[in-house]
Amino acid sequence: MVDFFAQTLKMFPVYSPCGRKPMLVACRGYGSFMVAGVYRGRHLLIDCNEVPRGVCLDDQGILDAMARAARRAGATVISQVRYRFGHDSAPGFTAMVLLDESHCSAHSYADLGQIALDIFTCGKTSPQAILEHLREEIDLGSITTRQLERFSSEEGPAAGGQNSETHREKPASP
Repeated sequence: MVDFFAQTLKMFPVYSPCGRKPMLVACRGYGSFMVAGVYRGRHLLIDCNEVPRGVCLDDQGILDAMARAARRAGATVISQVRYRFGHDSAPGFTAMVLLDESHCSAHSYADLGQIALDIFTCGKTSPQAILEHLREEIDLGSITTRQLERFSSEEGPAAGGQNSETHREKPASP
């Protein structure tokens, strides 16, 4: 009798639902497959503090900068929308860039000097690259980032929507 599970794992590339990034599927034997290292996308959550008030009120500027940053990182921009608050609520805005690879969004709280950014991508586009390009254009103050692997099938910190990484940065001193 052959013990299929004792055989060496063989890895085969399979394309993700986004069709851009190959996932690895491990085969232990005939008809016995397990998925290794598969997730549907990377979601970068960025909390920006000490953001200049002018930035927190510039919905069009943030929207345009997110679209440019996404394009520079290799993403395909599908649509853009923004809404400025302040008539019956605290001043701020929501801006959203819809990508073929997923989305970028920004929610500002001008009175607090805060912006909450989400960058969610699948495929080859790196959410970190989009953030780097965005920071080249916009003063986001001091930031804290958390990255999640969405719908991860692996055991460990990234499974079940847990934070896989937290990183805090302060802006460079002038």
